[in-house]
Amino acid sequence: MPVKLSLMRILLIGGTIFLGKNIVEAALAAGHEVTLFNRGKTNPELFPEIEKVRGDRLEGFKPIEGREFDCVIDTCAYFPRAVKISRTAFPNAHYVFISTISVYSELDKVGLKDGDAVGTLEDPTTEVITGGSYGPLKALCENVVRDSGGSFTIIRPGLIIGPDDPTDRFTYWPVRMAEAGEGSVLVPDVNQPVQVIDVRDLATWTVSTSEAKTQGVYNATGPQIPLTLDSALDQIRSAVNPRAQLSKVSAEILTAEKVEPWSDLPLILPYDGSSNGMLSVDTSNSISARLQTRPLGETALDTLKWWQSKGSPALKIGLTRQRELAILEA
Repeated sequence: MPVKLSLMRILLIGGTIFLGKNIVEAALAAGHEVTLFNRGKTNPELFPEIEKVRGDRLEGFKPIEGREFDCVIDTCAYFPRAVKISRTAFPNAHYVFISTISVYSELDKVGLKDGDAVGTLEDPTTEVITGGSYGPLKALCENVVRDSGGSFTIIRPGLIIGPDDPTDRFTYWPVRMAEAGEGSVLVPDVNQPVQVIDVRDLATWTVSTSEAKTQGVYNATGPQIPLTLDSALDQIRSAVNPRAQLSKVSAEILTAEKVEPWSDLPLILPYDGSSNGMLSVDTSNSISARLQTRPLGETALDTLKWWQSKGSPALKIGLTRQRELAILEA
């Protein structure tokens, strides 16, 4: 058999959790040479066939100082100082920075574009991550990438879902619908948009943007056709258990029962619509750059199978089945 030659030398900072892991798999599948740089604290057994360099990015890249890479993919920078260190260490590489939709300051605005206002901090030197500082810190990281010169791609993913998700923010729904059998599943009676992206689609596209040295800032989420909450939940139900009954409960009742959006009901935004912009950004730029996303039902079924393969562990977030049934009965 002919030997498959590598196409690109990729340095991936991180690479053993969720998106990073899937990017490595996509890059290897495309024939690229991948080097991982991380502390070796999470899933160190992964990818025994590739080069792994241990180190703390905040202390520099001395073990690979002077090495040349075609592309650096940065999946795990949260502070501008960290990005400056890595960008300076590899000035000739195309730099792909994984940011977030959370950089935007007006999350009540539908159709957010890459040029819209981002969040700011009173103290831009802080390195304390909170709900209020996470997005603005990522925006500051983006500034370092832009200002350092050279080619770059800034990717702002929306809600990333699919197999390997450590958060259960989406996993809750296919699991709950599968568990319901022919019974009821509590769903909120609210009108909200839904945007999500399968981690495998995002990983494949990240690698393709690296190959093309795609320049610019991109909102990376899906699907291409706008999706409502009702449609999303119905697609999940149809894929994993069409017998389940979706029982709508009003926002007023959910509030009275102290059912919190996002934590008790994953994927659900504040009932008053104040954050609807978070799941309704403009993705025309990424679509033009050939981002493709798979059907939601496919992701739901694959996520359920992955969860079952792990022994059906307890979900980290969401209503318990007992509490859900108690609210429905009440």
